[in-house]
Amino acid sequence: MCREQSDIAGRKMSCGLWKETLALAEDYLSLCCTSPRPAPPPPSESAAAMRCMAQDMEAQHQARFHSLAQTFLRQCGPDPCSSLRKVIEELVGDGHLNWGRVVSLFTFTGVLARQLQEQKDKKPGLEPGQELGQGPGNCRGLAETIADYLGEEKKEWLLENDGWEGFCKFSRSAREVSQESSMKKALFAAAGVGIAGLTFLLVR
Repeated sequence: MCREQSDIAGRKMSCGLWKETLALAEDYLSLCCTSPRPAPPPPSESAAAMRCMAQDMEAQHQARFHSLAQTFLRQCGPDPCSSLRKVIEELVGDGHLNWGRVVSLFTFTGVLARQLQEQKDKKPGLEPGQELGQGPGNCRGLAETIADYLGEEKKEWLLENDGWEGFCKFSRSAREVSQESSMKKALFAAAGVGIAGLTFLLVR
């Protein structure tokens, strides 16, 4: 009986983790697609932390992220979400997931969502459903792709690292130290490994 209760509790926690990951991804991708219009306040501390860290990372590697997103869009065909899943697996495919790579994943997907939005804006005559929709609809499929991977396939890692509360702790620690600190360098070095993987996947 105890084991059954434990399994049920584990499933509830897993479901909650997926929902929290989806909300986090939708918030960040919506932010990317609504800019430069004023964005609503973040729905949680983890969403606020992701906004801060992912925008910081995009600023650090702007040209690389934008170039990779353009390459991705040329190659992905009609289903960006399934192609994004392959990119995510490449990004953390060596098994060494860390918060830096998670942030780089959100950053890349945010750039991608923005470029999809710009493509859509340039082709207003398309029928609904021919491309990912505008605004929040543009982000939903990409956000679900992130949530499915992190909230399901990598849920054990998230749970071991205290879930998104663990990310908030990581973010607070990163903010408390200076820009040139070892932690900040480690964050961007981890992202750099992920970006190198993206480059290999998309340019080969």
